[in-house]
Amino acid sequence: MTTKILVVDDEKDVVTLVKFLLEKDGHIVLEASNGEEALKVATSYSPDLIILDIMMPVMDGYTLNSKLQENPSLSSIPVIVLTARGQMKDLFLIAPNVTAFIEKPFDPKQLRDLIQTTLNRKSKRD
Repeated sequence: MTTKILVVDDEKDVVTLVKFLLEKDGHIVLEASNGEEALKVATSYSPDLIILDIMMPVMDGYTLNSKLQENPSLSSIPVIVLTARGQMKDLFLIAPNVTAFIEKPFDPKQLRDLIQTTLNRKSKRD
């Protein structure tokens, strides 16, 4: 089964790297550079997983995740938080859809393992 993964980050280099890794593993990659754009993409395409940066212009990752939680059709999409600010993750600990945190700069193998684990968990639930 091909999975759709939404990568949300305002750093183009990060999106390019993550997209390369995911496409190599056979995933379809959707992109957004801020939370507002990501909300539109998530609503239109209902991704299987979201990889989310926290600090972004227009709408940050916290606000986007809150909006995902408010929408019944989006609230169960698992989220992996990708951030340069490890100490900020406390704000996500109560979010039921956040499955993992990974700090920038990240190890590509670790990210791929987290994605696979998250998708495996999701397929068992569905």
